Amino acid sequence: MKILISFLTVLLLSAITYSQQFDESIIKSEMEKYSGSFKAGKINYPGDTNIDVTFYNLDLKLTYSPNYLIGKVTVKAKALNTLTDFFLDLKTALNVDSVKSSGVNVSFTHSDNKINITLERNYLSGEEFEVDVFYQGLPVATGFGSIIYEIHNGTPVMYTLSEPYGANDWWPCKDTPADKADSSEVLITCDENLYAVSNGILAVIQTNPDQTKTYHWKSSYPIAHYLISFAVADYHIYYNYFNYSPTDSMPVIHYIFPDAFSGFQSELDKTTHMLEVFSDRFGLYPFINEKYGHAQFLGGGGMEHQTVSSMGTFNEGLVSHELAHQWFGDQITCRDWHHIWLNEGFATYATGLFYEVKYGNQSYHDYMNGIIPAAKFAQGSVYVQDITDPYYIFDGYRSYSKGAYILHMLRGIVGDSIFFSLLRSYTSSPNLNYGTAVTEDFQAVAESEYGSSLEYFFQEWIYGENYPKYLFNWYSEQTGSGYELRLAVEQELNTSPMFFTMPIKIKIERASGDTTITILNDQQYQQFIIGLTEEPIAVTFDPDNWILKNLTITTNVEGEPADVKYRLEQNYPNPFNPTTIINYSIDRKNSGAFVTLKVYDLLGNEISALVEETKQSGDYTVEFIASDELASGIYFYRLTTGEHSHSKKMLLLK
Repeated sequence: MKILISFLTVLLLSAITYSQQFDESIIKSEMEKYSGSFKAGKINYPGDTNIDVTFYNLDLKLTYSPNYLIGKVTVKAKALNTLTDFFLDLKTALNVDSVKSSGVNVSFTHSDNKINITLERNYLSGEEFEVDVFYQGLPVATGFGSIIYEIHNGTPVMYTLSEPYGANDWWPCKDTPADKADSSEVLITCDENLYAVSNGILAVIQTNPDQTKTYHWKSSYPIAHYLISFAVADYHIYYNYFNYSPTDSMPVIHYIFPDAFSGFQSELDKTTHMLEVFSDRFGLYPFINEKYGHAQFLGGGGMEHQTVSSMGTFNEGLVSHELAHQWFGDQITCRDWHHIWLNEGFATYATGLFYEVKYGNQSYHDYMNGIIPAAKFAQGSVYVQDITDPYYIFDGYRSYSKGAYILHMLRGIVGDSIFFSLLRSYTSSPNLNYGTAVTEDFQAVAESEYGSSLEYFFQEWIYGENYPKYLFNWYSEQTGSGYELRLAVEQELNTSPMFFTMPIKIKIERASGDTTITILNDQQYQQFIIGLTEEPIAVTFDPDNWILKNLTITTNVEGEPADVKYRLEQNYPNPFNPTTIINYSIDRKNSGAFVTLKVYDLLGNEISALVEETKQSGDYTVEFIASDELASGIYFYRLTTGEHSHSKKMLLLK
């Protein structure tokens, strides 16, 4: 999911910086889309725990001008205890006309955003029952939109974005991702010049006498309530096909605004390749008997509605992210919003995997390196402590960027073969497939594939905070016919954990060639002695950035320090418009250091290269002038000298 939020508003009001997933060029438009749309209120979570929903049927009539909804929702469920009454979640802005239980009118009350329903008889634990709720009104959108009525080129556009707490803004449901229905149906009646899109397969289009049409969609797979959706507009329909075997194919259907189709067609055509890549990495597309597709809405961003992602725009980063959610979020859904990284971190990481297959391994590492600044800004644990605030749940630094980097680090620990095997085992696990999961479920699969405990890793990275800050020192000395390479690793003390346990790759360069070893750093200060047959020329700590970290390095050859020191200052003024000053210092005891100082936007796109040259030791000042095209918001500037890299953020206010 990509959240629709005013980034600058949140920054100024709360002083907590919010960003969205790294590789999506639509973030800026999302930030502008629904400024201030979230209305805080009581959150009915996790729904009525006395029932297990098995089926939803939404029969909705939508009108525009006036904006209105008339609905009948059928809920089938099992009683988990002896049951005489239960509740469904529905905002009180909508009027409930009547409720039937097994076809019999029953009593109900509707207050505090709940419909309390008295069943027509007592039900024993395990018995199934069915209720019909008849309701109507003008839904009041909360969260990141939930239900939206708009106009595009004079034609109505109506659509839903329910994650995390918006579903009960427009239909009665059990408001928790933990309880998936076994199947669902959505019937949308709208003006005959519009087309209605929803989950699953289109069973029938019915033409009605009152110049409306009814679109009947059926989904035969388990589905979380917040993934049930509709999108209604004057769509142009464009077909591709995913040929997943020599004899079988699945339709890939794109519902696009007619005036936008030509500009997006080339991006849409990439979807089938993404389906191939992800099916190879994660297992066959999980809803292969139905479809995949996109339904365009206004603005930016996207939402991974099951079998049909709602999209504001189309590019490789966004399209691949939402498609990956069909495995991570839709096929396996986080059981509660505390573990949202299982949805968003996985989908963010999957974009890097797609780049790796399409463009090569270096593209993957470039993508992951680009995520580092945002991941370092994550505050608190990746496990979401406060799930009452959607903005906190979908914090881009934590749930998206840091969540994705955790998967990158896990890959570095277990190796490619085991890593991709465990991803496929996770999606195919009988206990999780088409169900829900928490972090411990994924951990159990990872440990089973790895053959060893990963408790330290998940505890420190999911439930801990921050990241390691290393001081690394090395020197070598001759000992008889060989050499001893002495390594010292020290971590700056953290809060939780006090220090990080991690295997660390060390690259050793010698005249005869390079070798990479792995040391296990499980102490706050630790020394290692490596025996070598020839003198080391250079030693590199974590050469491929498999660890989210800060690193300061000192080296010596005969016991005397001789390495790089550098300092990057905070820009001033900050905030700025349009000019700001950046100071940095280089101290090197040899001929000089090659220095780059670059400015990036929140997506990791390079905005400006301020310095790209060899610098002698000294203090330097650089001026950055923001171009007229740059929008207000957060930007990063990064100083790189050899193995060192340090970033800071600055705020442009126009």
